[in-house]
Amino acid sequence: MGITVYPAQSEPNNLGDLLKFEADNLYSRDRVTVAAQQALQLGHVVGRITETGHVAALDLTATDGREQAKGVVIVPIITANAPSPDGVIVARHATVADHALVWPKGITPEQRTACIEQLRAVGVLVRQGI
Repeated sequence: MGITVYPAQSEPNNLGDLLKFEADNLYSRDRVTVAAQQALQLGHVVGRITETGHVAALDLTATDGREQAKGVVIVPIITANAPSPDGVIVARHATVADHALVWPKGITPEQRTACIEQLRAVGVLVRQGI
């Protein structure tokens, strides 16, 4: 009798992989308007555009507010040519797992540490998680 070998399977992260603690009554969450031309995944670290208040993927080369980490996406969203008011982020009093965060490509360890401190300043703690 032979042994059947199945290929390894993996699941994408879900909210439980990312969000380890949040305050009661949705206090930690903000419904936000997502800027146009965004494809934000669960765990994406976002900044807030100063002029409009819209959130967008963290961009360390920007000078319009997107260079400062302000929250973490908990509902994936893709926007086309117009902003969408359907975004949801954790923006305060929450703990997220470091392995589930989505960072900009090419971010250095020093930049990541600075962004984690920016998240801490708004009340979102980043912890090592499994």
